[in-house]
Amino acid sequence: MKLGSKFKIARRLGAPIFEKTQTAKFKLSLASKDGAKGGKKRGGPKSEFAKQLIEKQKARFTYGISEKQFAKYIKDVINSKSTSPAADIYHKLETRLDNVVYRLGLTTTRQFARQAVSHGHILVNGRKLNVPSYTVRAGDQIAIREGSKNNGIFKDFEEKMKTVEVPNWLTWNIERKQASMLRNPSLEGQELLFDLSSVVEFYKR
Repeated sequence: MKLGSKFKIARRLGAPIFEKTQTAKFKLSLASKDGAKGGKKRGGPKSEFAKQLIEKQKARFTYGISEKQFAKYIKDVINSKSTSPAADIYHKLETRLDNVVYRLGLTTTRQFARQAVSHGHILVNGRKLNVPSYTVRAGDQIAIREGSKNNGIFKDFEEKMKTVEVPNWLTWNIERKQASMLRNPSLEGQELLFDLSSVVEFYKR
């Protein structure tokens, strides 16, 4: 998925949705945009549709997914008549293999995680997988392919793993150099940069 300037996109959407924009400097630029330095906001109040569109874009760009694939996730959940659509969408997004690789700290960005998977560097249950959208399930074992451990992407990864904090639904076994998914990720208690309920409403139109 090709993008323009990530800083411009993040400023337009008003949230640090990319890893490179999660800095104090970027926060200051957002504050400046919102009038903290005496500026004025452009235009009048946004319509409900415009607000929902922004939430959809924030979620999609956060995970770096194409519009077609993102829409499929949402529509599948809507068509399933789920009683907790936002939680189900969160589960679908978080359990993508590329996102799991990123959450484990094996790469610094989701983009690099997607490349690592696509290039065959990642094993799931001992089998090489090159599909970033593969759904990781509870009990699955994730590891770096033996022949890929000297790749620049994973340079000094063993030292990095000693300090990385992974989500409580994942675990990393340093001695075995292997990670696993303990349970399904939960939306409860998460502070997201976007509102998944608004995303659902956008696609229900």
